[in-house]
Amino acid sequence: MASLSAEAIVCAVRAHGEHGAILRALTREAGLVAGYVRGGRSRRLRPILMPGNLVALELRARTEEQLAGATAELLVSRAPLLAEPLPAAAIDWATSLTAATLPESQPYPALYGALSALLDAVGVAPSARQWAAALARYELLLLAELGFGLDLDECVATGSRERLAFVSPKSGGAVCLAAAVGYEARLLRLPAFLRGAGPAETMGDVLDGLAITGHFLDRDLIEGRNRDLLSVRERLVDRLGRAVA
Repeated sequence: MASLSAEAIVCAVRAHGEHGAILRALTREAGLVAGYVRGGRSRRLRPILMPGNLVALELRARTEEQLAGATAELLVSRAPLLAEPLPAAAIDWATSLTAATLPESQPYPALYGALSALLDAVGVAPSARQWAAALARYELLLLAELGFGLDLDECVATGSRERLAFVSPKSGGAVCLAAAVGYEARLLRLPAFLRGAGPAETMGDVLDGLAITGHFLDRDLIEGRNRDLLSVRERLVDRLGRAVA
């Protein structure tokens, strides 16, 4: 019998049958995993199986091909945040994006750590700017881990590492100020925080960062039946644009 015992971040829950639910959760060592939770739609289990929650997950299956049976014990609840529109939208997007784009049973320990840190930041950051910057960095890491990383270390046109100010929407490479002259309207503005050069100074910086990651998520990762996910992100970015920095 295949089995797994691990801490996991709940990413998606879908009703299955009259009372059960299929849980998809991210673990550090096993990556994204799925399992059937008996009674998962019950009053007792619904508060546990909420996206963003950290649970102690047990999976058991007779074969590798069989959908495992799952049990989950609550470790950290983020339910209070779901009563606030902006944090709720952030948790919804980050967990949905993770569940929709990661292949199952492939370890991504860096993504697990980044998602955990992002969810913690949503709960404790003094302003939306701090956790929204973490969200942009999480999206950037997700792109890189899935083979669509951006080259933000040097100018794609000149090779310069100085005064990097834009990103090419075609190549995903940084563009320095000198090479961008006359083409600024066709490029995406690159905030310093997305390159790891200090924190996001303003909400405008954050929105510029999210515009970059959003462009490449749309182009390279989110496709087919997952296209409706973009509306979740659009609502989140719109709310951030109206938030006080």
